[in-house]
Amino acid sequence: MADERTRYFRRLSRLRRSARRWSVLAGGLSGATIVLTPYAGIGLADAAWAAAAGAATALASWRWVDLRALAAQPAPPALDPAQAAARSRAWLVAAVERLPAGAGVVAEVRRARGRTALRGTSAAQPWERLDRAASTMAGMSGRLTGLAEPAVAEAATAERSLRELANRVASVERAARIAPVDAQAPLAEAHQALTRQLESGVAAYERLVVAGAGYLAQEYRPEQEHPAAARLTEATDLLHGFASALSELRAVGRPAAAP
Repeated sequence: MADERTRYFRRLSRLRRSARRWSVLAGGLSGATIVLTPYAGIGLADAAWAAAAGAATALASWRWVDLRALAAQPAPPALDPAQAAARSRAWLVAAVERLPAGAGVVAEVRRARGRTALRGTSAAQPWERLDRAASTMAGMSGRLTGLAEPAVAEAATAERSLRELANRVASVERAARIAPVDAQAPLAEAHQALTRQLESGVAAYERLVVAGAGYLAQEYRPEQEHPAAARLTEATDLLHGFASALSELRAVGRPAAAP
């Protein structure tokens, strides 16, 4: 994906090529008009040559004016390599997400990257539990409507907060490993407090997912038989009735066997 500086120079090159092309065309048409007009006198064809030469000259002039105006503007500053890489990555992710199964692939890659970043820390196991619970909630979120919609929004906010907390726990744990002896005690206390918060938050999120599943089970569990099953039962009984009637008709229409 091109940045502002690249687009600026591309536009400048296009205007320069267009101005040169129209200048050459205007010069050729003007020369043809000057030569052919006195050659056979002024006629309808000479008027066409003159009109084409005038139009090409005007267009060439406008292109040169646009080129000078654009060249007078300062070029945008060069983009930082990190920013350019981030923009390219964002463009690539957006292009993949537009594919039929792209969103799921991108989400799985992000989850795998998160698991890899937390590997070897105490936040890895809570992250795995949160990941499983979040996948279950994502599968139910489309059916949790009505009174359950605020809970779905709260679950999404809590998931982002818990993932950020897990990364913070891992960062503090890694910092405690390389910290001096006098700084390890405060970091250990902070790590224990953050770990307790993460454990309790993941457990609360899991209880929310279980409550959502219970809501779906109660909402879609009717007291009577499901309408589709009832219709199938009626159709089965009807077919059995038809079969019995046909059997009786055949028995009536069949001649009795001779003694």
